[in-house]
Amino acid sequence: MNGHARLADIAAQAGVSEATVSRVLNGKPGVSSATRQAVMTALDLMGYERPPRLRQRSNGLVGLVTPELDNPIFPAFAQAIEKALTQHGYTPVLCTQLPGGAPEDEFTELLVDRGVSGIVFVSGLHADTTARMDRYTRLTDRGLPIVLVDGYSEHIDAPFISPDDRMAARLSVQHLVDLGHERIGLALGPRRFVPVIRKIEGYKQSMAQLLGATDVDDLIAHSLFSVEGGQAAAAQLLSRGCTGIVCASDLMALGAIRACREKGLSVPGEVSVVGFDDSPLIAFTDPPLTTVRKPIGAMASAAVQTLLEEVNGAPAKHVELIFQPELVVRGSTGSGPLVNR
Repeated sequence: MNGHARLADIAAQAGVSEATVSRVLNGKPGVSSATRQAVMTALDLMGYERPPRLRQRSNGLVGLVTPELDNPIFPAFAQAIEKALTQHGYTPVLCTQLPGGAPEDEFTELLVDRGVSGIVFVSGLHADTTARMDRYTRLTDRGLPIVLVDGYSEHIDAPFISPDDRMAARLSVQHLVDLGHERIGLALGPRRFVPVIRKIEGYKQSMAQLLGATDVDDLIAHSLFSVEGGQAAAAQLLSRGCTGIVCASDLMALGAIRACREKGLSVPGEVSVVGFDDSPLIAFTDPPLTTVRKPIGAMASAAVQTLLEEVNGAPAKHVELIFQPELVVRGSTGSGPLVNR
């Protein structure tokens, strides 16, 4: 393809003249930064390599350690964090844990060997109350900036970024109570995780306040954070007469809907189901899922900003920034059973 045709294509894509494209590619002055950016974006979109002199030098590498990407909330998080890092001129290095694959500690070692400027851990072992926290204190003792998302430990001198899990459970219970439900169950992952412990606290608090129900242990079911896990937990809750089910993730909620259908119960006709996360595509399920939205954008920006403050020399703070979730009402919740009063 000749050079002229290429210039014309890039100019059309960027919405500027060929002369402007030529100026940008040759590094000539007299082009606004917005126009320069538009030409660069056009190059990237059309698959052309940027000329070496125009490639940005990275400020450094930042590690991003996430759980497996099967749950759509994790790729969404990774994307938001990567975008924020790139905007600040840093190059993200994504390490995804796979079941039976490299454990978190191996990734951490790999990233440290690579000389990363800092590491963001999303839903890592810091969320597991039974895990040893010295893997993180070793990093902070070395002065490596780290930020921990979705979990909390008083033993790690680092910033934590969390959604308000207690509030998430309260919003869900309140919504189901407003709809007339009284037998409201809670389906969550294993008991050892900080977000699970907090959701149980929020659930018990609101069940007591709103319904006067203080003995609700048999309405709490633990399983795995997966569709199958949600199905197994919901099956237990349905057998205990629950007409409303609050789930600790959207995937669990999809499993809960499946459990209802297996028992011949309609959602939301006979059973209402609430998810948590508002992960991508969840608005398009059948029925569209009522869920509590985790504020991913705000959490990702805060994680990156906090990390980069440390990278730039601010002392590490042991602080937890807590972000407010919001209830998004869709089609998986409806009025509760009509009780003869």
